[in-house]
Amino acid sequence: MKFNKESILFFFIALVIILLNALYLLKFIYFDPMALAISRWLLVFIMSYISYKRKSLTWWTFTGMIAGACIGHDFPLFAKNLDVLSKIFIRLIKCIIAPLLFSTLVVGIAGHSNLKQVGRMGWKSILYFEVVTTLALLIGLVAINITQAGVGLVIPDANTTATIASVEKQDWQQIILHIFPENIAKSIAEGQILEIVVFSILFGIGLALVKNTARKQTMLSFTESLSDVMFKFTDVIMYMAPLGIMGAVAVTVAKSGIAPFYFFGKLVLTLYVALFVFVVVVFIPILLFCKVNLLKFINAISEPVTIAFGTASSEAALPSALENLIQFGVPRKIVSFVLPTGYSFNLDGTTLYLALASVFVAQAAGLNMPLSTQIIMMLTLMLTSKGVAGVRGASLVILMGTAAQFQLPEKIILAMLSVDALMDMGRTAVNVTGNCIASIFIAKWEGEFPAISTDDNKI
Repeated sequence: MKFNKESILFFFIALVIILLNALYLLKFIYFDPMALAISRWLLVFIMSYISYKRKSLTWWTFTGMIAGACIGHDFPLFAKNLDVLSKIFIRLIKCIIAPLLFSTLVVGIAGHSNLKQVGRMGWKSILYFEVVTTLALLIGLVAINITQAGVGLVIPDANTTATIASVEKQDWQQIILHIFPENIAKSIAEGQILEIVVFSILFGIGLALVKNTARKQTMLSFTESLSDVMFKFTDVIMYMAPLGIMGAVAVTVAKSGIAPFYFFGKLVLTLYVALFVFVVVVFIPILLFCKVNLLKFINAISEPVTIAFGTASSEAALPSALENLIQFGVPRKIVSFVLPTGYSFNLDGTTLYLALASVFVAQAAGLNMPLSTQIIMMLTLMLTSKGVAGVRGASLVILMGTAAQFQLPEKIILAMLSVDALMDMGRTAVNVTGNCIASIFIAKWEGEFPAISTDDNKI
């Protein structure tokens, strides 16, 4: 990303304004309150100008967060009326959960169902993906239970659209029974995310077993088209994110002040520490097992990982990752299968974040979530996180679905969006790194790494 002199100047001014207001709120310094109020709105203007010039949704999201904080602090009575913006955004997000999950899961299963074509790579890849993503979930759960980052966070009752109903204790038979849908329309209407996932998986398997190629292709084309449409639908809804965040932050600050952002800072720190632990405990041993030179590997993936971190998009890094892995010695036929499949089924960073964020929401809501419930939630996330890597705001969609399944307050998730851009960069970089390692591991398992140089393996 290039910065001209104007951008650097605006960024410096914005940094000074943020620092002065933070020091004032922490009572380290004293300034005229009116002058600070003017400086805050100058900051909003500067951020809006930068966002307009950059034409970046991430910048507009930060601008919405800052504008919401300023409105909530300076105009608390007016800020309470902005709750409708966050409610609209939540409604839009909830309406796409079922069709998005259905289309992506069916395409992911039926589109890779030709075992004669994929051979041993199919089950080896799926086995590897499930083991590694399970480790990611476990590390995320352990990290958030250690830091307890959400404990003590107070979100006003007026800022919560969903009430937390008392849940009757269920035995193991009832828990298993509620995994399977009796009526898919009922499951969608009630937001039973796990039932939707099970239906989608069974539908995908059924489609894969259809013998008539023409009929199978017709339905597969429909679900692929639906998936593409839902991706674009999600993109359109995400343009509402800055306004939704502005409304949520404005109400939160008007009711609770700036205290909640302390807890969100702990969440970001917990995530990055957990991602670092995951890389050290899981990724590095896999690379050592494959006898990969770590420095050469880092050099090979530095470009795609940097792209992923800077753009917060796994798909943006796909061409570079594909090319670099082939040059690194992974056979083209393996990397061309494992890497795109991993983008649907091997989201290590996102999976870790979802486990961590879900428990954070429960902690913030004051719910004492036992380990058994956390494990069930982990299994739910393991299924719902598949197939939506290319969707902007996919983590939000999955978290909203999890909130409905486990009756967690949705407004806490929306408030978390104020720092989501910071977390998205880290988890996306880990997603890309994980899929690069998966390609190497499967190639090693197939006995084809490093690949012998052939014309087919040249760019």
